[in-house]
Amino acid sequence: PKGAFRAELSLRRVREVLGTALGRPAIPFCDDCIGPAAHEAVAELEPGEIILMENLRFHAGEEDNDEDFAKSLAALGDVYVNEAFSCSHRAHASIEGITHFLPSAAGRGMEAELVALHKALDAPERPVAAIVGGSKVSTKLGALTNLVTKVQYLVIGGGMANTFLAARGIGIGKSLCETELADTARAVEAAAARAGCKIVLPDDAVVAKALAAGVATSTVAISAVPADAMILDVGPDSISRLNEILSHCRTVVWNGPMGAFETPPFDQGTFAVAREVAKLTREGNVLSVAGGGDTMAALAQAGVDTDFSYVSAAGGAFLEWLEGKELPGVVALERAAAR
Repeated sequence: PKGAFRAELSLRRVREVLGTALGRPAIPFCDDCIGPAAHEAVAELEPGEIILMENLRFHAGEEDNDEDFAKSLAALGDVYVNEAFSCSHRAHASIEGITHFLPSAAGRGMEAELVALHKALDAPERPVAAIVGGSKVSTKLGALTNLVTKVQYLVIGGGMANTFLAARGIGIGKSLCETELADTARAVEAAAARAGCKIVLPDDAVVAKALAAGVATSTVAISAVPADAMILDVGPDSISRLNEILSHCRTVVWNGPMGAFETPPFDQGTFAVAREVAKLTREGNVLSVAGGGDTMAALAQAGVDTDFSYVSAAGGAFLEWLEGKELPGVVALERAAAR
């Protein structure tokens, strides 16, 4: 909403669903989150009751992390609990600013997320494998640069792998590729070599002339991609090699699919590897942490989203964690705990 009221972005529509989820269908709604109306609505609450307040972002002070707005929010309560890891990469008033004016703590979900992430990269059992997929290297360059210093195996899949393959001089046909990032890809590989991290790219691929359901496909060695075809998934040799690597690992971090999983049959590589990680997790052989919207969707479609040690709903926050960045919301809670 960018600091202005927009009816279509009101949280009023969330009220009924929230009430159903909490077993309280009569949750009251307040048309603002600060000011006289908000104070009056809060004052009318009985012990144990819940109120849903209007969208914070109807006020410009939220995204600006305005001190006065944060104070106005804090005036409504006695304690602040952050249960939104997915928003904690933003230094907003309801995430960072409010912690300066109220006793502050992490909620149980936030706590579980931070514990899982700490175990996965900050203090992991080794060897550690990171699986990073998706379409573009440019969106995950920070994560790749950080991960090569943290993990023993960096598995690159999806369209991102094409850029690395092309940088090695391997023909990729008409596949999606950021050719302008060839030097960057080589720099990541050089950094990995210095850190003792092995970059894992596909050995074979499922290719087709179009990204469409039911299209004719073929499986070829990665060095034999036809000039008129696109790489749309990893092949069986790649899956076997990756599963063998994973069998020796104790920790797996995953962000991004191995192929164009939204369009069958290019979902098989992602699903096969996901099921292998899930099996290793169930057997107690690995700690597995996955995050990001596409990754959540892929694991759900593979039927293994409940078998991973932890699956994060966070997108931007999870990616910034992979990049090794400090998250303002988390730093604020640490500061509050130290007071």
